[in-house]
Amino acid sequence: MSSVGLLGGTFNPIHNGHVAIARQAREVLALDRVVLIPTGDPPHKPHETLATAKDRFEMVRLAIASDPSLSISDVEVRRSGKSYTIDTIRLLQQEYGPEARLFFLIGLDAFLEFPTWRDPATLLTLCSFVVLSRPGLTFQALSGLPLIPPIPQASLVELDTGRSVRLNVPVGTQSLICLRLPPNNVSASDIRARIAQGAPTANLLPPVVESYILQHHIY
Repeated sequence: MSSVGLLGGTFNPIHNGHVAIARQAREVLALDRVVLIPTGDPPHKPHETLATAKDRFEMVRLAIASDPSLSISDVEVRRSGKSYTIDTIRLLQQEYGPEARLFFLIGLDAFLEFPTWRDPATLLTLCSFVVLSRPGLTFQALSGLPLIPPIPQASLVELDTGRSVRLNVPVGTQSLICLRLPPNNVSASDIRARIAQGAPTANLLPPVVESYILQHHIY
């Protein structure tokens, strides 16, 4: 049985922080690979700072081209209208087959909204969720979150204080995995602002992504 991590996002643009998270999660969880899933174009008028799905997809492709443990999926780029995580997971289950175990990687900030997602109870039966630490938030925020099993407060404190880096919580046949990663303060919005101002982005972007942005006058 293969293990596949799924990392979705706008990737506007993909930066060194995104790549580091994918690689760190793959290593800690011993995943066979991590698939990056750029979102498509919004169904309504796009935000002025959001690059097109085509450009964001190409930047992700370029950023990970040299790493065979990372790959890219166009499952959301090719879908029209509003995209729901449960639809993405079901499509990827079909694509990778019953022998693949899927791990959905998500930041703690986004996971706190999980109860408001479409059919979250079913989602918990389809794949394991890997909740990643985020600056300014503590794992103790998960205490009492609807739909997930109770988590001992002491275990959450150990994560927040760095005494542990991983916590596995069984959820039926799947798992909820809390993962403390090294702090990562790279911000896509900060990078976009730097590009707009002509400021340097050294060490923030993969060089091939920086070249693509400059060549195509994005942001």
